[in-house]
Amino acid sequence: MRRTLFFCLIIGALIDYGTGVDPTNFKTCEQSSFCRRSRKVQNSGSKYSLIPGTLNTYSDSLTADLINKENHHQFTFKLEALVGSTFRLQIDEKTPLTPRYRVEHALKGQPETARIRVQESDGELTITADHSKAVIHGDPFRIDFYEKDVLVVSVNAKNWLYFEHLRKKPQAQADPEGGDESQQQQQNVETAGEPIDDPGSWEENFKSHHDSKPHGPEAVALDFSFPAAEVLFGIPEHADSFALKSTSGTDPYRLYNLDVFEYVVDSKMALYGSVPVLYGHGPQRTAGVYWQNAAETWVDIYTTETNVVSSLVNFVSGSRKTTPPVAHFISESGIVDAFIMLGPKPMDVFKQYAALTGTHELPQLFSLAYHQCRWNYNDERDVTTVSAKFDEYNMPMDTMWLDIEYTDGKRYFTWDKFKFPEPMTMIKNLTDLGRHLVIIIDPHIKRDTGYFFHNDCTENGYYVKTREGNDYEGWCWPGSASYPDFFNPVVRDYYASQYHLSKFKTVNEDVMIWNDMNEPSVFNGPEITAPKDLIHYGNWEHRDVHNLYGHMHLMGTFSGLKQRDPNQRPFILTRAHFAGSQRYAAIWTGDNLADWSHLQHSIKMCLTEAVAGFSFCGADIGGFFGNPDSELLERWYQTGAFLPFFRAHAHIDTKRREPWLFPERTRLIIKSALLKRYSYLPLWYTSFYELEQTGAPVIRPLLAHYPLDKEAFAIDSQLLVQHRLLVRPVMQQGVSKVDVYFPAIDDKKNGDYWYDADTYQRQERSGYESIPVTENKIPVWQRGGSIVPKKERQRRASTLMLHDPYTLIICLDRQGKADGTLYLDDEKSYAYRDGQNIYVNYEFANNQLTNRFIGKPKYKSDAWIERMVIAGLDRVPTSASITVNGVTQQLEVEQRNNAINVRKPAIKMDVDFVLKLNY
Repeated sequence: MRRTLFFCLIIGALIDYGTGVDPTNFKTCEQSSFCRRSRKVQNSGSKYSLIPGTLNTYSDSLTADLINKENHHQFTFKLEALVGSTFRLQIDEKTPLTPRYRVEHALKGQPETARIRVQESDGELTITADHSKAVIHGDPFRIDFYEKDVLVVSVNAKNWLYFEHLRKKPQAQADPEGGDESQQQQQNVETAGEPIDDPGSWEENFKSHHDSKPHGPEAVALDFSFPAAEVLFGIPEHADSFALKSTSGTDPYRLYNLDVFEYVVDSKMALYGSVPVLYGHGPQRTAGVYWQNAAETWVDIYTTETNVVSSLVNFVSGSRKTTPPVAHFISESGIVDAFIMLGPKPMDVFKQYAALTGTHELPQLFSLAYHQCRWNYNDERDVTTVSAKFDEYNMPMDTMWLDIEYTDGKRYFTWDKFKFPEPMTMIKNLTDLGRHLVIIIDPHIKRDTGYFFHNDCTENGYYVKTREGNDYEGWCWPGSASYPDFFNPVVRDYYASQYHLSKFKTVNEDVMIWNDMNEPSVFNGPEITAPKDLIHYGNWEHRDVHNLYGHMHLMGTFSGLKQRDPNQRPFILTRAHFAGSQRYAAIWTGDNLADWSHLQHSIKMCLTEAVAGFSFCGADIGGFFGNPDSELLERWYQTGAFLPFFRAHAHIDTKRREPWLFPERTRLIIKSALLKRYSYLPLWYTSFYELEQTGAPVIRPLLAHYPLDKEAFAIDSQLLVQHRLLVRPVMQQGVSKVDVYFPAIDDKKNGDYWYDADTYQRQERSGYESIPVTENKIPVWQRGGSIVPKKERQRRASTLMLHDPYTLIICLDRQGKADGTLYLDDEKSYAYRDGQNIYVNYEFANNQLTNRFIGKPKYKSDAWIERMVIAGLDRVPTSASITVNGVTQQLEVEQRNNAINVRKPAIKMDVDFVLKLNY
């Protein structure tokens, strides 16, 4: 019977995977009772105030008590100032029946606090820290946050604060006339506005699944207004526009990690990751809120266009005032723990968030190159053949990937001995070519008494438990499966130890890891995930920590790879993620579809992830489901070449789609896109180093550097790579031109110079331009005033480019100047953190190029500069001269298209020089 059930479930799952997402498998707000209850407050408001006489002030914070004036329940309130124009707000019950969950492991460490000054007048408290201040209003409770006296965030301005205190479950009343006295007292403290009458308060059903809700109603909700903003963005992961849309009359955006295959686009549905950080941007100010809560969360968005009545009133009265955009965060459990980041500029607030949750580590260079994946490459011969075909067709490729079929019956840390009898030989064949292998290891563990991992987890109590204390058993790819409780540090340590080469003997230290299905995915669970009343380490319910499960899985994987080889930077790809997961892994946009709309959303989604800390983002090239035609595949490769994570992947039921299986025209277009990606690897690598150092996203929306240009605020068909490249991929079928927006730097519509990356033709005006495109064209421009490093010699893999020479592309601004950085090291180890690197800034001005090292260059590189391309000169020089250590040498200069080439300067990377153009 179990075997029959297993096959039915797997077949059903495969059918579902082939037919697309069924939205009815996932809850709406109305079906989530806590969301339904919390949302009702928007109609009536809530009544919270500070209790006089409870204020305590400290050097960096203040505390007080809050009271709900309707039911008289009391709460503790703490406001803390942090270094970098950031405040932390926490609200918890003063005397909860049981402790409420506080998120752990998301922050990179304990935030550094800042000294405050407190003033009290007219019933208001003003807390000042450097250039920022918070003004607390006692009744009704509200906090206004100012950056240099400009109001940028208001907390509870709408009076939507809602905090369901823990309570004892009311017993059924046997005698309506009399009844138990204590029960009567319990009922007396409940008012008409309380959730006791909501049928989902103490238990809830969804389809065939029952949630016991032993703690009853425990939701928390709070509104944040952004008076200086005109657009809100953030809160990934959703297949929607970069700018958040109003949710008035629709469901809120949902944050709840779920296995959603072939998801629909332009949707607020939850997907695989939940990053509860949101930003408000206007021409003068940008601010953000990080809502640190790992439970199921819904976010309502109300924009300036929401209230039609107020808009009409303003129009009739001649008033120009508009209601500021509002975000209403609603979580099922936990506490209010919110970080208010005050900017003032977009890049400031992105860095403030990075200061809290961390950044990606500098990845190994190979992980920024091209990855070839499929569910599944059939056997060792298949892997070897695909690798060899890339060489046969002279196309670069760095990494082969293996999905779940490489294992022995979906038992992770094992190999199928028939399909992969000699994995170490297969791995060596790849590494000898400079390539890598990535294998998948998911968190569902096959329940098989012949499987060591399952036996160890069973004997030691390592699995997540049911309410009754038994090992939870769900269904996933192995059939019957249980799930390690990664919240337990002992379990994480055990899991991490399995990566050691003394245990996992059939890999080497260069094999990297893919963690999938870690939402967690449970085929027979509610909403294809784990029941909320499961119990984790610390006696916390799964409902409290759901969005952190994948994060804890990653922590174990990262620890295992670090222990396996402490000197090598791990590479991990994850599907589930939460705030802070970027410290451990790259992400991708999941089970997308071979469709033009999904190609377009790859940019939208990765831009949103990037400003939420996840720069290392990409989408399955060609779409995971379905069979792309030649044009779609070509354009997807061209688009993917300018996203940080660049991997082709496909479903097991799709046609094979390696580039050589398509007509020669398509293969050559794909090859051209691959070569373009590899040529820009020095820029990608430098960008990720600077991300780790400063928190600045690698890819950025236009508003990051053009905050005054309102037309640019919502553009999500284009992206910036740092502030050096502008990319507008061709993402529409059959077009011969695309509209490109060149942003303005001021309110007078002045713009930067932009140079076509292929021809160096200069674009001087801001605004929309219609740009002709051919099948080979990727519309990319380099900003005037920037210098971009490239490597232009073709190799089979990026690891073979380590000592190849560099080309500097110098595009001049209106003043004839440019600058840009380059970073290099051994591209693999942690030696760079001990100073074994070269970090240099190049500056061009007054017809001279100079370099300035940032820190002492200690890394010994055999690379050199072999060429310099300068675009934007008003005349052609006759020659160039370069001076090194007091010795001057003449160099050839030649004009090509709209630029000049300085040939063979032959400068080593760690040497000071001055290059001068001669006329």
